[in-house]
Amino acid sequence: MNTTQLQGLISMVAVLGLLVLMVLPSVIGIVHDRRADRRIRQAQEDREAQAARENRDETQKSSSRSTVPSTATWYADGRRSKKLVSS
Repeated sequence: MNTTQLQGLISMVAVLGLLVLMVLPSVIGIVHDRRADRRIRQAQEDREAQAARENRDETQKSSSRSTVPSTATWYADGRRSKKLVSS
């Protein structure tokens, strides 16, 4: 191998090394984004599955409304009992 071929080989290795250094951050970013997308997709699927389970559980109940009485109900109950006592 003579000097010209050696210089050509060194130049080619240098160019390839620079190419790798230029492309490497992009490849790392793409891998990171895909990992984040996979985690987001998995979280959405888990959330949808949980919502489906909750909907299935609610349909099994006789009523989908809360069984805890509201403030108005407590107030009305108190007024009714006073009327019954006083009459």
